[in-house]
Amino acid sequence: MSEEWRPLSALPTGQVGVVRRLAGGRGFMGRLAALGFTPGVEVTMVQNFGHGPLIVLVRDTRVALGRGEAAKVLVGRMTHE
Repeated sequence: MSEEWRPLSALPTGQVGVVRRLAGGRGFMGRLAALGFTPGVEVTMVQNFGHGPLIVLVRDTRVALGRGEAAKVLVGRMTHE
């Protein structure tokens, strides 16, 4: 049973996903972890226009990410759907 992962940048507005993996260097991964992006945490896409930065809700905090950053955060489906 495999789960389909996709970049956070591909998550449509209003959809909820679960962080599965962070791809990037140590500095990038440390910064995202400090913002609350850790494996297993729920993220809700607040704003994604398909270009430019996007806004996500993670641990009750809104965070703006650039598209390149969001592409390095891999998310999967909610496990209790």
